[in-house]
Order: sequence, then structure tokens, then C-alpha cells
Amino acid sequence: MNKSICFYFQVHQPHRLRLYRFFDIGKESYYYDDFANRTILRRVAERCYLPANELMLELIKKHKGKFRISFSITASAIEQFEQYAPEVIESFCKLADTGCVEFLGETYSHSLSSLISPDEFKEQVKLHSKKIKELFGKSPKIFRNTELIYSDNIGVMAADLGFKAVLTEGAKHVLGWKSPNYLYSNPANPELKLLLKNFTLSDDIAFRFSNTKWAEWPLTAEKYSHWLKNILVKDEIVNLFMDYETFGEHQHISTGIFDFLKHLPGEVIKGGFAEFRTPSEICKIHQPIALLNVPFAISWADEERDTSAWLGNELQNEAFSKLYSIETAVKKTGNQELIRDFRRLQESDHFYYMCTKFFSDGAVHKYFNPYGTPYEAFINYMNVLSDFMIRVQNFKKAIV
Repeated sequence: MNKSICFYFQVHQPHRLRLYRFFDIGKESYYYDDFANRTILRRVAERCYLPANELMLELIKKHKGKFRISFSITASAIEQFEQYAPEVIESFCKLADTGCVEFLGETYSHSLSSLISPDEFKEQVKLHSKKIKELFGKSPKIFRNTELIYSDNIGVMAADLGFKAVLTEGAKHVLGWKSPNYLYSNPANPELKLLLKNFTLSDDIAFRFSNTKWAEWPLTAEKYSHWLKNILVKDEIVNLFMDYETFGEHQHISTGIFDFLKHLPGEVIKGGFAEFRTPSEICKIHQPIALLNVPFAISWADEERDTSAWLGNELQNEAFSKLYSIETAVKKTGNQELIRDFRRLQESDHFYYMCTKFFSDGAVHKYFNPYGTPYEAFINYMNVLSDFMIRVQNFKKAIV
């Protein structure tokens, strides 16, 4: 049977910055809100990571390996698991031991480096792959860039790093009349395969599941399986990509999200119309049907499916350009603490908090934003960055 369903989950938690005032610059160089980071990490672990991982393990065993899934876990999240919830890492290791779970490559710090610094991008990807190998015993073969950001050029960089395929968004303005439910390839390097997110079916779970005003509410496993079957009558693959926090955090347990997940694999397997496969397995079984030209970066964010959620206004672009303007200086120091902070300041979340798109996507931005306004996020970040730049400068002076 050559019909496939691919479940992929993003696992990420940023290092949230503490309230950092102008008068702290040059005096206090610890930037992180440890209380918020620990509190949120523990909450999400208890609501999502631990119960979801337990359920995934149960489903894999129940269906004797026919249920297969994939994750990309940022090192930003892993560092906080190690600090605040090591049992989460243990639960992912149990999943890894089943042989039914694939772990994908990422940027180490969930950064936007692919858009500005090829060198930093490649360094981060290599560091992330090393971390995944240490934890789970296998080096990633498939790549998933931060926020599914992808372009032809980013694809070439991923291929140069040895990846066989890249996950990205099935953006309408790129696909045109074509369907996201097939394998495609990079025009500059046709050996690199592309798996495209079916955003309608993915968002039915990730965003619409608990919406009682949605025409399809309540969404049952039987109904959803029927939708998958109808699509796969003629198409080959359905890629369901979403944040792992969908289960228990964004969609609370009271919505029935765990019951839905518990019954869905059984409905699909019983129907016999498709098999759950990991991205690597899909790339072995399916062949690309066409080249897909993506000259400008796309992502899975907002209606535009571009990078404007992070780099769509002057605040974001000023912060972004100033941060990367000191990349060479930071690396020349060789100081691991400075390099660590430089990478944490690259986390895409910091720029997302500065987003001023308050229209159709405003509710989503507000949910993920700890700041009252984008301007507060910008000021706080720039205060931190100003202090960081002073530290880099002082280090250079000290070794002269």
C-alpha cells in the first residue's frame, strides 16, 4: 500500500527574558526569567508532554508499530527539560526505543539564521544534530527549519548538510493548482525531497478542534478518518504537522483532544486505506511528482504563510539586523557564555513578540505573547541586546 499519513510534531519552549530596564544596562547581565520559564515548562510538561508521550507510547504498543510519528525538538526546549523536567527527556527516550519514532533536524536555538547567516545556520544545525544523536542514538536525516521556513536556497543548504528531505508548508501561493498531498523536490537539487503540510487538516486539529462555532464541531476520530480516506482515494500522502502543545495545552484535556488522539490511529488502521509513516519512510516509498519552485521564504505562520510574523515591521527588522551585526565579534571571543546568550537571543519567539499584525491573526499572536504590546517586547529586547553588546565589547578590550 503506497498511501501514507505522516504525523509530525514540533516541540519548542523559548528562554523567556525577564523585565530588563534601561537602568540595568551595564550593571546586570542575567537576562532570563527563570521563574516564568520553570513555571511554564512544568505546566506544559504536566498538561502535554508527559501525558501525550505516554499516550503515544501506548498507541505504538497497542497497534504493534503500525502507528508511527516524528518530532523535532529544539535544543532550547531540551536545555529546559534538562533543567526543570528531566522526566520529559526520559519519556522521549522511551518513544525513541520503540523504533517507531523519527527525530528531525532543526536549528539549535529555533532561530531565523537561515534568512541572514548561512554560517550560523549550518553551525546551529550541526550542533542540534549532535544533541539529538547524544539523546536518542540516531542522527537526523530529515530537516525541519524553524517555523517550517523554507526557500529553494534554504533547501540547498539543508542538502549540503546531508539531509535527504525538508518539511515545509503547503502554501497556496506557491503550489497554485497543485496538491500538497504528494512528494516534491527542490529545483536546484532534485535529490532533496519536500514534504508539504496539509494546513487545512492540520489546523482542524491544532486550531479548530475546540471551536464550538465551527461547522464540523465536534470533530471525532471516525469523522476525521473519513476525511483522510476521501483525500487518499486519489492523492498519495497527507502530512499533518502541528505544535505538540496542541495536545493538552492549546487544546485542553477537557476538549476531548486526548480521546480524539487515542482513537484516531485505530480508525485509520481499521479502514485499511493508508499507513502511518515517518518522513524517512515516506521518502523511501514515494517519488516526487514535480519540482517545486520557492524563490522567497515561506512558513506555516498566519494567513500569508511568509516570514512577516517575525520580520514584518521596522521594530523586528531593527532588532534582527542589530543582533546579527555582532555575530563575527561574538564568535571571535570564543567565550561560551557569550555564544550561548547570542544563540538564545536568536530564538524566533523574541521577534514574534514584536509583531504588530493585530487583524485576522491577532488572537494567535496574543496567545503566545507575554508582553502587553509589541513595543514593550521591542524595548525589553533592545535593552538586553544593548547590555549584551557592551559585554562583547568589554571582552574584546580585556584580551587586547
